[in-house]
Amino acid sequence: MSVRRFIVSSILLVIFIWLIWSFAGRSYPPDQPETFLDIVEEVNPSDSLYNNIVGIQPYMLAKDYIDQETFYRKMELYLDAARKSQLIHSNTVVLLPEYVGTWLVLSGEKHVLAEKDNLKDAMSTLVLSNIVDFVVNYFQSHELDRPTGTLFRMKARKMAEDYFNTFSQLAQQFNCYIAAGSIILPQPYVEEGELYVDKEGPLYNASFIFGPDGKIIGEPVLKAFPIESEIPFVSGEAVEKIPVFNLPMGKTALLICADSWYPEPYQVANQSQTEIILVPSYLTGDEGMKKPWQGYNGAPAPVDTNLNDIEKISEWEAWNKYALPGRIGQTNARIGLNVFLRGELWNLGADGQPLAVLYGHQLELNPANRAGIWSINF
Repeated sequence: MSVRRFIVSSILLVIFIWLIWSFAGRSYPPDQPETFLDIVEEVNPSDSLYNNIVGIQPYMLAKDYIDQETFYRKMELYLDAARKSQLIHSNTVVLLPEYVGTWLVLSGEKHVLAEKDNLKDAMSTLVLSNIVDFVVNYFQSHELDRPTGTLFRMKARKMAEDYFNTFSQLAQQFNCYIAAGSIILPQPYVEEGELYVDKEGPLYNASFIFGPDGKIIGEPVLKAFPIESEIPFVSGEAVEKIPVFNLPMGKTALLICADSWYPEPYQVANQSQTEIILVPSYLTGDEGMKKPWQGYNGAPAPVDTNLNDIEKISEWEAWNKYALPGRIGQTNARIGLNVFLRGELWNLGADGQPLAVLYGHQLELNPANRAGIWSINF
């Protein structure tokens, strides 16, 4: 055998072995997801109020994202639990947390990714098992963190499809409105109520509100104030472009996590006479709310910030002072709710409990160690 033939044969063998490895472990039957549901609470029961917000704090595992069917079934279990407690009505808005759709980057991938000890190892395996697609998309990525940007571009259409199909079907199935947390996508846009992406556009942390007909209402909500961990691959939208939605239960603004810490989004909401403010959030790190607050990150602190609070108050106290509970009074909104993503996502950790304000008063909600559902009538 000539040297050339040997080299060609070796290359073909390597490719053949890689193909077998790449496609192996992608087609196991989906597991039955668990809710880890600790509490279902109607915070202010009433026979005379006809609108409500149902905040869901899901407890997500990496394996919940391996295929769209499992992700859908997990979300369905939470909504079904709320309906069985008679919390879902035609004038219900369901609020899910930030990043709940982002980990659909795992959808259709090798199941072993969910079993990795840390995010770095999981993403390395994701790259290696899709190396051709990764290389092709690498040249479309212009983010500072180019590998992360490439991964989200590579999976963008699949992620958007799974995310849209999941929440479109759930909104129809439960005949309610769903503020579907957030997901990272390149230049998402809506046409005739359906979700599309422009893979060559910038990446955004985006949220969408689904109506009972399964269609997306209005325009995407794009995060205006990415935090430091997002800035290397996520772009920020102009604050004045944050939309306000005319829902049957009232004009509604959705502020993605850090956006709720700045006065400008509330000014935009108030100019449109917003009545409801929804905030989906995700705080990494186990027991992060107990740690000393490190101050604003990603953008300068607003002028009304007491810089002496840095490292003097806890993260939880800072959320209450500088985020939704402390700022909703700058508007005429009558109700606000903030929910957090919880779970075991490799080594990222997660913390947070819901924050709610009704007619100027902060409500006391019973906390959940893992997953929880809270309904507020208004």
